[in-house]
Amino acid sequence: MKWRNARKSSNIEDRRSRSGRSTARSGGMGILGIVAVLAIGYFTGIDVSSFVSGGGGGTRIEQGTTTISAQDKEAGEFVSAALGYTEQVWSDVFPNQVNKKYRPTTLVLFKGVTQSPCGNASGATGPFYCPADRKVYLDTDFFVTLDRKMGAKGDFAAAYVVGHEVAHHVQNELGILSQANRARQSMSTGDSNRVSVMIELQADCLAGIWARYSGERLGALDSGDIEEAMNAAKQIGDDTLQRNAGRRPSPHTYTHGTSEQRQRWFARGYQSAKMNQCDTFNAKQL
Repeated sequence: MKWRNARKSSNIEDRRSRSGRSTARSGGMGILGIVAVLAIGYFTGIDVSSFVSGGGGGTRIEQGTTTISAQDKEAGEFVSAALGYTEQVWSDVFPNQVNKKYRPTTLVLFKGVTQSPCGNASGATGPFYCPADRKVYLDTDFFVTLDRKMGAKGDFAAAYVVGHEVAHHVQNELGILSQANRARQSMSTGDSNRVSVMIELQADCLAGIWARYSGERLGALDSGDIEEAMNAAKQIGDDTLQRNAGRRPSPHTYTHGTSEQRQRWFARGYQSAKMNQCDTFNAKQL
């Protein structure tokens, strides 16, 4: 992705110099086991710190200052550019396709642990969008895990993560997210999980629209970027994450969709460039 000379977003709340860190005893769990459990947490929005602690030592939060490295600074610049691209795209798409003005989200950068109205944000919860304060929360160290541990390499794989989380904000702006989450409160676990999958696949589709216009109108994409995003969608499918964690895939527990579904809905958004083509809630096939 062409990002170094791109317009950077000013809607960044950088907490990295004052984030805390979580320390926990692994209770005998090997490093591969910890990585596998964290991989599930990253893309289910579940705080898996209790599993990492192994029930033996608990989790302790330590607050303090954090040194911002050159790598951290570059990651922050990258996220600011990716967020800037989302603002340019959705500020154009909203008036044209839904006759509304787009109100940008704020993206919170943190290291280790920080607080949000939706609960503590940590490496175990991974990137997420909190509708209560309309903010995206992201620890840029996640990009390293995405690349080295989850097989999703490339800068546009990381940008896809930003685009997906901002897509949840798009859903919130349209009233879709609040309506779906209210409905989930009165559902069985199985039905609630299915609606969660619909929410996530729609966000993938919306991220595809963002990718299309980022390349077509803003000239932001390099050759191979869409392949990087498609690979990222594959690597973070529920079935793939469960297999990589040493578990047999269990469809009734899926909350984000399979690798095939995530790739297909991202591609649908990219190919159609139309928000009305992202209606997962009324789709005959997810």
